[in-house]
Amino acid sequence: MPDPEDIAAPIPPPRPETFVSVDIETSGPTPGRYSMLSVGACLVDAPERGFYVELKPTSQLVVESARAVGGLSLDDLARDGVDPAEAMARFADWLEAEVPAGTVPVFVGFNAAFDWMFVADYFDRFLGHNPFGHAALDIKSYTMGMAGITWAQTSMRFLAPKYLNGRKLTHNALGDARDQAEIFAAVRAESARSQPPGV
Repeated sequence: MPDPEDIAAPIPPPRPETFVSVDIETSGPTPGRYSMLSVGACLVDAPERGFYVELKPTSQLVVESARAVGGLSLDDLARDGVDPAEAMARFADWLEAEVPAGTVPVFVGFNAAFDWMFVADYFDRFLGHNPFGHAALDIKSYTMGMAGITWAQTSMRFLAPKYLNGRKLTHNALGDARDQAEIFAAVRAESARSQPPGV
């Protein structure tokens, strides 16, 4: 008689996925020491369905070159920004409302390692859980593997002319999330066209 441990349990089919493009602006390179100043998100397949919030800083530490990218003022945000706990609750509520029931939200970022670490830290610190789970999909890595190009060739300097008609990022988090969604949708479409029939 076979050992029950030798009989592999059937693997359930994967749940459908909803890709969510996310972009942030910050006051520095890492969470904990520095603040997430704004977060924008949209559904990749319906970019008009978006989310945006500006947050109160969690510290006054700032790397001016990082802060200047988005042009947000720490003083203004300290006065007018949304408390981080409330901001992350709003983000989670938006995800629950916009991501179809029965599907898994997949965090999609352009250099996802950067945006992910702040969003994951803030969800854990201020909400106690991360609706995205523990993984993110990086557009740059996906494009590198799909197109067989170098890492350097996945920079916006190369991709914007091809996928955004040369349009530059605005460094508004929601605007950039929508531009990222446009790039990712185009790269996925190219990948699907390159697959042999039946794959």
